[in-house]
Amino acid sequence: MTPTSFPTEDLPGLPPGIRSRLTLLYHFNRVQAPRIALSLTSFQRRLSAMFQRASTRKTQPVREWDKFLRRLHALDAFVAAACLEGDEDAWQLLLFDARLGGAEHRLLDALRSRAVRLYPGNEERQNSAVDDFWGSLLVADSPGSVPVLQRYDGLRPLGPWLVTVFQNRHVSLLRGRHHEGQALEEDDLLPEPSPPAGDDSALWHEAFREAAREWLAERASSDDLLLLGLLWRYRLNQREAARLLGVHEGTVSRRIKSLSQNCVSFVVERMQAQGWSGDDPDRLLYAEMAEVLFEEPRLSADALARQLHRLGKSPPPNLDEGATAE
Repeated sequence: MTPTSFPTEDLPGLPPGIRSRLTLLYHFNRVQAPRIALSLTSFQRRLSAMFQRASTRKTQPVREWDKFLRRLHALDAFVAAACLEGDEDAWQLLLFDARLGGAEHRLLDALRSRAVRLYPGNEERQNSAVDDFWGSLLVADSPGSVPVLQRYDGLRPLGPWLVTVFQNRHVSLLRGRHHEGQALEEDDLLPEPSPPAGDDSALWHEAFREAAREWLAERASSDDLLLLGLLWRYRLNQREAARLLGVHEGTVSRRIKSLSQNCVSFVVERMQAQGWSGDDPDRLLYAEMAEVLFEEPRLSADALARQLHRLGKSPPPNLDEGATAE
């Protein structure tokens, strides 16, 4: 892919000390991804553009460099910047090699899985949906619009953000054609991120992630983790998960609702003990849960496959027919 155009003049208006922090961040990323040949100047310019997008977002803009850098997903921002500059190794990492949070999950596979479920039985439309999306990453859909990858502000994990953009785009297309387009059922835990009103500091975002990790470690049983894995990693819907587990679809639905309620209750209790007084914990759940799940080793593809094998079951997509439903 070819790089998109970008101004070549020096970065204007960087606060004192920020340029040196960007330089340190650049070298940190180079150590993490040494094959990516992105220049320091290009990285600084691309990151400055991400900051401008973060500072002008409609909900909870981040207008201070210090807060922006504290919330930045550094390596994701580095990879996105390199992709925009046309670095082939960066594209290879993004599409095929990325292992987010140590979990084995490829972005390309996630998008193809979404396309299959958005356009069931229509292989041609599934393939074109993914192919068209790749084109829109660097080329605007229409005059005056911005390519998808240039909209990334670095404040959310890049992989889940791209999957969400893909999902929302095609749901909108389906609705526009009078189809029943709606969010996938398992996405109740992973909708479009939205920062908590009046409580967007890095402190509470990190406090939420820590409490959510604690909930997974202390309260989520192996059966709970398996269900989360089937819905989130394997991208099954409730009926498919019920078929695989040999239970009623209504049982799966009730367990999902119970898991969500228990997670929110546990996390809110932990955060309130630290002084949090926000009134909408669901927004923090939506903004941060994807990263927590990506980082959980027990939700990796290998770990889930081992658990399924212990139960005498095979991992998807080899689902047996004949799910039961209430």
